[in-house]
Amino acid sequence: MYDVIVVGARCAGAPTAMLFARAGYRVLLVERARFPRDTLSTLYIHQPGVALLDAWGLLDRVTATGCPPITAVTHRLGEVTLAGAPTPIRGIAAAYAPRRHLLDHILAEAATAAGVELRERCRVTDVVFDGDRAVGVRWRAGTSTGTDAATLVVGADGMRSVVAESVRAPVTREDPVLSCVYYGYWEGVPANGFEAYAVRGHWVGCVPTNDGRTLIGVYRPQAAYASLRARPEAGYLDGLAAAAPEPYERARAGTRVERLFGCGAQLNYFRRAFGPGWALVGDAGHHKDSITADGITAAFRQAALLTACVGADLHDEPLLRAALRRFAGHRDRLLADRYTDALTLARLRPDRGQRLLATIADDPVSTQRFLDRAAGPAAEPTEASVPDPTDVPDPTDVLQEGGVRG
Repeated sequence: MYDVIVVGARCAGAPTAMLFARAGYRVLLVERARFPRDTLSTLYIHQPGVALLDAWGLLDRVTATGCPPITAVTHRLGEVTLAGAPTPIRGIAAAYAPRRHLLDHILAEAATAAGVELRERCRVTDVVFDGDRAVGVRWRAGTSTGTDAATLVVGADGMRSVVAESVRAPVTREDPVLSCVYYGYWEGVPANGFEAYAVRGHWVGCVPTNDGRTLIGVYRPQAAYASLRARPEAGYLDGLAAAAPEPYERARAGTRVERLFGCGAQLNYFRRAFGPGWALVGDAGHHKDSITADGITAAFRQAALLTACVGADLHDEPLLRAALRRFAGHRDRLLADRYTDALTLARLRPDRGQRLLATIADDPVSTQRFLDRAAGPAAEPTEASVPDPTDVPDPTDVLQEGGVRG
């Protein structure tokens, strides 16, 4: 009997398991892959996420990989450029973009160091119920199968979450897929911190990562995905040249390494975050277009929020229900603005944004506000700061405005 079983051991699941273990709970962390292993990602960790790594005692391990600090930010929409740096958060002035095979391994090792039992190459096939309450999971590892029980089952297993499907977590908001993206890694193509370029129908992001490489992502409308899949190399370079002529010239002088990574399933949704004996974190409960590069930071925030809300109340059923309700309401409040921002950018219609940037480019105060909003809010939940559940609106009420009910 475990206190908590977490399904999925990447940037949502591993911190969740680690924090529950540090709180004294017995935790099983189940992961279908074996680390270290790469995954499709924007890599970027905004300053609030870096601040959490620092608070967890893991930032030094990330910087020890040689991942460069990112302190400069440039946004160029058409002919308008805005550059600077977000305000430091808890003394953290830099963002980072570590390769995922490095970051995810660090997070999983931190979980095991906290006392978590990590079971790799183990696939959860179903959630076990007692009545309508989740009480454990069924799993398969090679030719072996089994069942483990827990007071709380946490799904951190991505967009196509087995946990979410098994508990029939309803979609509370869903919006159309707006963009598709191809990522490439480049050598000899330096980036001046984080760089973003946009023209109508195209968006390009450049970010430095490990081993002196630069990740360049090219975003196009979802309607273009079929043609891009037919000729990904040419379509990627054409999009880079159209939106970002300067990085394109740098790329021509450099070398692309590894294969192109593409995604045409930039889903936009919120699922209900909790139910009797279960909760969802990371992409299992919420996903948005990756154009804001907010996925890792959002995953860290949800791990911190869930464990702060539950606190010492895991084994008191009424208090646990109240804690999970608090988590759901605050999760949706925390992520709602970032979700809206992602949808706005993913429409790839920067005309209005260009006009906005033109009005604030010469105003240092407005420029700083823009950069700080792009980095995300600084406030993080603590057990003492989580209000009573009666003060939190039902999460479906928070999300219903402007969305399509699932």
